[in-house]
Amino acid sequence: MPVLTADHLTKRYGDVVAVDDLSFALEPGTITGFLGPNGAGKTTTLRLLLGLAEPSAGAALVLGRRYRELERPLRRVGAVLESGDFDPGRSGRNHLRVLALAGEVGFARVDEVLELVELSAAADRAVRTYSLGMRRRLGLAGALLGEPELLILDEPGNGLDPAGMHWLRGFVRQFAQAGGTVLISSHVLAEVAQTVDSVLIVNRGTLVATRAIAELNLAPAALEALYLELTA
Repeated sequence: MPVLTADHLTKRYGDVVAVDDLSFALEPGTITGFLGPNGAGKTTTLRLLLGLAEPSAGAALVLGRRYRELERPLRRVGAVLESGDFDPGRSGRNHLRVLALAGEVGFARVDEVLELVELSAAADRAVRTYSLGMRRRLGLAGALLGEPELLILDEPGNGLDPAGMHWLRGFVRQFAQAGGTVLISSHVLAEVAQTVDSVLIVNRGTLVATRAIAELNLAPAALEALYLELTA
């Protein structure tokens, strides 16, 4: 069974079609890049996959079920969307403890994910003192609390320096090698080419290409050329 499936997924807002008959499936142990220009429908698609919006037609399925039908979804799916939904006065550790309580996860896991994302030393500092890169790591820590099978990451490298990007690339690869599945939405084509196994390219809400990175010679240059050709 695919871990994640978009089946003729469509979303309309009045006369505007944000996502247009989008279909794809992600297999276990894979990393997939989700690419497209601003306004291509990427964020709307992620919201549909996570049950934050209702499709006008089609279905978004996680392990064969809609997200809202999953039992204890925190243990199946971890997501980091482009947002700053942190209480600036709360420490990183306490932010994760709130999420752990909501997801019925023990506090011991909070310390584990803080170590995983290398935030243990800053765990008791207020989030308002965190850099953008540290906040991205804290968001990832929250997504990992339930030891999920699927990670959905929206611009996960935003705010990370080169060392942070290198760390993220290695972390995502280890997650996939352990059997996890990752969907990464990003604008950073060069980084995507070094990180993912395949890419989905969307434009104006429509899937215009699916490619395995191994098929693209001279990546990331070939990926950039393909992307610009299909989205110009």
